[in-house]
Amino acid sequence: MSSLSASRLPAWLRLLRPHQWLKNGFVFVGLLFGHAGADPIKLGQALAAFAAFSLLASAVYVMNDLIDREQDRLHPKKRNRPLAAGTIGVGTAVALGMACLLAGGAIAVLFAGSAPWIFLVYVALNVCYSLGLKHVVILDVFIIASGFMLRILAGTLGLDIAPSQWLLLCGLMLTLFLGFAKRRAELNALPTDSASHRRVLEHYTEPMLDQFIGIAAAGTVISYALYTVSAETVALHGTRGLIATVPFVLYGMLRYLWRLHRRSGGGDPVQELLNDPHLLVAIVGWLLLVIALLGGAIMPRP
Repeated sequence: MSSLSASRLPAWLRLLRPHQWLKNGFVFVGLLFGHAGADPIKLGQALAAFAAFSLLASAVYVMNDLIDREQDRLHPKKRNRPLAAGTIGVGTAVALGMACLLAGGAIAVLFAGSAPWIFLVYVALNVCYSLGLKHVVILDVFIIASGFMLRILAGTLGLDIAPSQWLLLCGLMLTLFLGFAKRRAELNALPTDSASHRRVLEHYTEPMLDQFIGIAAAGTVISYALYTVSAETVALHGTRGLIATVPFVLYGMLRYLWRLHRRSGGGDPVQELLNDPHLLVAIVGWLLLVIALLGGAIMPRP
């Protein structure tokens, strides 16, 4: 969603950041790689998990914007957020956040599978993050990554699907990559006095973050490539062809890095995906090829 189209939305809806719900697509990883997409019960639970995470994430965004509204006014983009810009009142924001929290919690407990504790941990982690852990260098990014990992667990363990250790490792590396890229983008956007907006940025430097990003990017590609060729994967999916999806992953990572360094991007993965056709084609191409391979539509089974 472009900034122009987002500005046309009502203030209360912009406060909830609905475009960020795309991140909750991680809950469907278990259905895809667990061959459970045709199971109506598991599909319904995954959809409920998606809805629960969307509402809970919106509640977290409201909380963050309430706490950070003064700092957001110093940021060239975040100063346009409803609370920072004053287009929505504090009381309205609190009521909206509580409604999302209660609705998301109810869906998580009643409909989203057998592990509601995952959603509780997600909320608790984000509360701790907002109240102080976001100022702890490196740990701040690990907590961001943990939110994505909990989504994957909700779509695997929560649906009684055993997650692959390789995929969990790949998910961790990918989300760390996105987290450190976000910090790098914040330094790019605020080259001077960046700590006045986000205190933890005073502990990061561009060379340091480039090293962290390089490690996480390499870890993502290597762990995913090893997953595609492991004996366990071949036995589970009945195909050796998943290695053919690695170029999509590699291209997407390199494209994201290019946008980070040459287009002042990288701060918001969803915005990058929606605004860059190369990234969109890489992800859609990867997904379609994975579906075709797992379904046996191409590359006959061994």
